[in-house]
Amino acid sequence: MTKNMNAPSTRGPLDHSVREQIVDAATEHFGHYGYEKTTVSELAKSIGFSKSYIYKFFDSKQAIGEVICANRLEMIMEVVNSAVSDAPSASEKMRRLFRSLTEAGSELFFHDRKLYDIAAVAARDKWPSTEKHEERLHNLIESIITEGRTAGEFERKTPLDEATQAIYLVMRPYVSPVQLQYNLEAAPTAAALLSSLILRSLSP
Repeated sequence: MTKNMNAPSTRGPLDHSVREQIVDAATEHFGHYGYEKTTVSELAKSIGFSKSYIYKFFDSKQAIGEVICANRLEMIMEVVNSAVSDAPSASEKMRRLFRSLTEAGSELFFHDRKLYDIAAVAARDKWPSTEKHEERLHNLIESIITEGRTAGEFERKTPLDEATQAIYLVMRPYVSPVQLQYNLEAAPTAAALLSSLILRSLSP
């Protein structure tokens, strides 16, 4: 996958283009060889750049992995938001949230195994991209609970932050890249059973 890429002599939009070229090439390379087993030197050689030139755009291999991880997590959130957006009720949104998260994560594991490993490393080491992803999930869960309470679907006695955190912790073994890989077989059943359990606990 060696590519000859001419180094730009100016800053600005061209820099952005080169960063994208590096990320695209790294995504392909990590997808084939794995993230943890690849050095920046090996990556530079594979895409036709010097290591020092790559360091002009990214200060570490993790910085490159961070962008790739953020891109993958954004894809998962797009799937989730699309599944949830047209649900007719807060209860159905909660079901779709759990189902779409487990399906998207499982699909990434089975079809992009080497890139899934980046997400697992990122979650294990608490990269900013995974912390942001977790925050977005918390916000989405909170908004669904709030909607359900407003519509009279859910109880209102439990503090909102407590209910949000509890639901996230129930979902976590099936949405965290570190834990999902050990729960893949149970994920489809868990999505159905646990979402039903969550909804019963939220009943007024």
